[in-house]
Amino acid sequence: MPHPDPEELSLLALYQDWEDRSTRDHLQVCPECAADFAALRRTVEAVKTPPETGRLEVPGPQVWEGIHRELGLSESVHGDPLAGVREHYATSRPGWAQEEAAAGEDADDAAASGHGVRRAEPAAERESLAEPVSLQDRAASRPAKRRSAAWWQRPGPWMAAAAAAVLVTAGAVWSLNQAPRPLAEADLAPLAQFSAAGSARVVESADGSRALEVRLSKDEAQGYQEVWLIAPDLSRLVSLGVMNSESGTFQLPAGLEISEFPIVDVSDEPVDGNPAHSSVSIARGTLAT
Repeated sequence: MPHPDPEELSLLALYQDWEDRSTRDHLQVCPECAADFAALRRTVEAVKTPPETGRLEVPGPQVWEGIHRELGLSESVHGDPLAGVREHYATSRPGWAQEEAAAGEDADDAAASGHGVRRAEPAAERESLAEPVSLQDRAASRPAKRRSAAWWQRPGPWMAAAAAAVLVTAGAVWSLNQAPRPLAEADLAPLAQFSAAGSARVVESADGSRALEVRLSKDEAQGYQEVWLIAPDLSRLVSLGVMNSESGTFQLPAGLEISEFPIVDVSDEPVDGNPAHSSVSIARGTLAT
């Protein structure tokens, strides 16, 4: 059984109700394709799943004060930009104001030590810090320390990893959106003395153009393989081109109706200069939507 095209796996990953029974059956017996499909599903879920915001909390005003102080911002931006958000929380979330006040008290205690916002100290350490010490003495007791950039200001591997993740996700979404859409497919069975079997399908691209994709298990032509679409009564036929290998893709004429030429035929053509069908068919099948 041939492996499905990447476009088929992409469509199955993007649309869980996509009708493609042969590909779904193949995933049950092929670990390699199943792993590729699982990776595509994870990408789709990551793009479609909204971020979890239930655990996010609005920072208190002391956070903005610390940012304002550390960055040396002007007085024109001294006001807390999240004040309106906190007002909304205070009216929509009972008890939030009390939590905010408690957090502010902890932050004020930490700020008084000259370190800004930090964890609460263990009991033993709090007792040792209970003695009154002036800010000047405490500053003098500490060695001068160069202020380092915040983690989001420092270049590092996380930046490359984040950028790569964004690019991969965007590329996967673009690829899924551009994947051709199957319109019809057929199983190709060998005729006469031949044994080559395969499949054919008609796909439509994002721009509306259509193509016939043909695959055979082997090339058994004595001359060369030519791909045709034939009417049900075999009275009319359209040549799509030569297939020099075991597979090929052939553009369909814009006005051609698949229902009028549903039979896919791969013929063995002699190199005699005659454009007509040789009447020797290697494999044949009927397209079904």
